[in-house]
Amino acid sequence: MLAATEKVLEAEMNRLKLAVKTLQGEDKSEEIYIGSYLLARLEELGVTSMFGVPGDFNLGFLDLVEDHPTIDWVGNCNELNASYAADGYARVKQGSVGVLLTTFGVGELSAMNGMAGAFSEMVPMVHIAGVPSLRQQATKPMLHHTLGDGRFDAYIKAAEQFTYSQAILTNTVSAGAEIDRVLSDCVIKGRPVYITLPTDLAYAKTSSDRLKIPLPRHPSPNDADVESFVIDEIVKQVAEADGDVVVIADACAIRHDAIDELKDLLYKTGYPVYCAPMGKSAIDETYERYGGIYVGSISRPEIKEKVESAKLILSIGSLKSDFNSGNFTYSIPTTRTIELHSHWTNIKYAEFPNIGMKQLLPKLTARLEGGKAKALQLEVPRFDAHVPQETDDIISQAWFWPRMSKFFEPKDVIIAETGTSSFGILDVPLPKDSVFLSQILWGSIGWTVGSTLGAALAAKDCNLNRTILFVGDGSLQLTVQELSTMLRKGLKPIIFVLNNSGYTIERFLHGKERKYNDIVNWKWTGLLGVLGDLDGTLSKSYTVNNKSELTELLENPKFVAAEVLQLVEVMMPKHDAPRALQVQAELSGKTNQYAL
Repeated sequence: MLAATEKVLEAEMNRLKLAVKTLQGEDKSEEIYIGSYLLARLEELGVTSMFGVPGDFNLGFLDLVEDHPTIDWVGNCNELNASYAADGYARVKQGSVGVLLTTFGVGELSAMNGMAGAFSEMVPMVHIAGVPSLRQQATKPMLHHTLGDGRFDAYIKAAEQFTYSQAILTNTVSAGAEIDRVLSDCVIKGRPVYITLPTDLAYAKTSSDRLKIPLPRHPSPNDADVESFVIDEIVKQVAEADGDVVVIADACAIRHDAIDELKDLLYKTGYPVYCAPMGKSAIDETYERYGGIYVGSISRPEIKEKVESAKLILSIGSLKSDFNSGNFTYSIPTTRTIELHSHWTNIKYAEFPNIGMKQLLPKLTARLEGGKAKALQLEVPRFDAHVPQETDDIISQAWFWPRMSKFFEPKDVIIAETGTSSFGILDVPLPKDSVFLSQILWGSIGWTVGSTLGAALAAKDCNLNRTILFVGDGSLQLTVQELSTMLRKGLKPIIFVLNNSGYTIERFLHGKERKYNDIVNWKWTGLLGVLGDLDGTLSKSYTVNNKSELTELLENPKFVAAEVLQLVEVMMPKHDAPRALQVQAELSGKTNQYAL
C-alpha cells in the first residue's frame, strides 16, 4: 500500500516539476508532431494494431501510422467492423487498449454502435477522429461530411454519450496533456475515450518532454483507514457465516485487471467459486473448486442450490444485466451479499466509495486464508460436459456444445455470438488458460465477426492458441466483409457458422414462424473465394450435415492444427435452441409483453 502511494506521489511530483520548467522556459526538449506524440503514447500502452477506414480528414495522420515501426495499420471494410475489431483486440490483450481511427462525421457515426457496446461492457478503446482544420472549424464552411448547417460539434456531442472522456485538440500547448488525460482515463476506468485530431494539428509540433513520464495506469490508492475498516467488516461477516462462503466472479474482475488477485484469494481460501455468464473464463474451468455458471433461475439445479443456500456471497466485479442474471432472478438477498467492484465496495446495504477491489483483494486474502480447511469442507459440483447419447444423427444444440468442448485446447480464444452460441456454450467447460469473448450486455448481433479479427491479432501478440468463432448465419450476414480482412492479414481462425435458417434467438423471443425472422440462405462454402482467397490456398470450407460428419472433421489432425482460415457450415434444426436460451426467452417474453 505504502509503495503504491509513494509511486503515485513521485509521478505527480515529476509532473509538477515539468510544469514549472515549462513555465520558466527551461524546457529544452525536442519537439515532435502531435500525431507522433499520440502514437508514442499508444505504443507505450502496448498497442500493435490500429483499426479503421481511411478518409480525407485522417489521411495525413495515417502516413505517420503507416510509417510507425511497431503499430500496424489493419484497415477494415467499414467503420462498424473496425470498432468491433478494436473491442475484441482490447478484450484479449489485457492491459492494453483497442484503437479505432475514423474520419469526421460519416466515419465516426458508423462506428458509434461499436463504441456504445464498448462503453456498455467496459472495454478500453480509443476512438481517434480525423476532423477538419482549426480554421475550417472556426469559419464553418459547408464542407462534405457536415450536416450543412454549421454544426461542426454535432459529432462531438454524440461521442460524449458513449465515451468516458474526450480530448478535443485545439492547440499545441495543451495537446500532450489532453492526450495523456484521456488515455489514462481509458486504462483506469476501462471505458472508451474520444480524441479529435484536426488535419493541421497532426503535423504541428509540441514538446516531447511529457513522454519521459509514464502514463498513470492505476487508480489512486484506497484510503487506508476506510479500507482497513472495510476489511475488518468483511472478515467479521465471514466469521459469522462460519466459513460457508461462495464466490461469484463476473465481468469487471476481467475488465479491471483483478484476475490475478482474485485467483490468489480463491487458491488461498479454498472458497467454492462460480462465474456469471459475462465472467466466463475468469476462472480456470478445470479448477477443482470451480462449480460452473450461476445465472439465477436459468442455472443448472445443482449450481443454483449451492449458490443460493450459502450463508455469504462474495461477489467480485458483478454486472447484473438481464441476460447476465437470468432476467434478474438472482435469489440472493442483499443481507447475505458483499460486492467488490472496481471503484467501490458494498457490504450488505452499506456502500464504500473509492475502495477498489484490485488493491483490497490482496489484503483481504491475507486475513481470510487461515479459514481454508473449513472452506474445503464445502462440496462443489463437478463442472463437466456430458455428450448425450441421442438416437438420431441430427446435430442438435444439446449435443453440439458438449461435443465442441472436447475440441477445445488450452489457450484457445473462443468467441460466441449473441443468441444460440452465447447461451449454448455456458453449460460446457473451457480448457485451462482459454479466453472467452461474448457481448452479453450490449448484444449487437454481428459483433463477433469484427471482434474475431481483433482477437486473433491480439492472440498472436499474447502467444495464445487458436481463435475459434461460433456465429449464426443471420448474425454473420451483418458483418461478413471482415472475413476478407482476416484473409489479407494472414489470420487463421476457425469459424463455425450455425446454419439454422435465420434469427433463432428472435424466434424464441417472439414470432417463431414470422417471416421477419427468416433470412436468405447463402452458399457459405463459396464465400471465402469471393472475399479474397482467389486461388483457394488461404482457406478451407466445409459443410457438415450430421453428427458423424462433424465428428470426423473435429478429429481430423489438419483441421485441428488450423493451418489456414477455416469455415465450417453446421446444419442445425431451425427451431432448436440451447436450454438456457429457451428459459431466458420465456422470461424475456413475459417481461416485454409483446402481446396483451
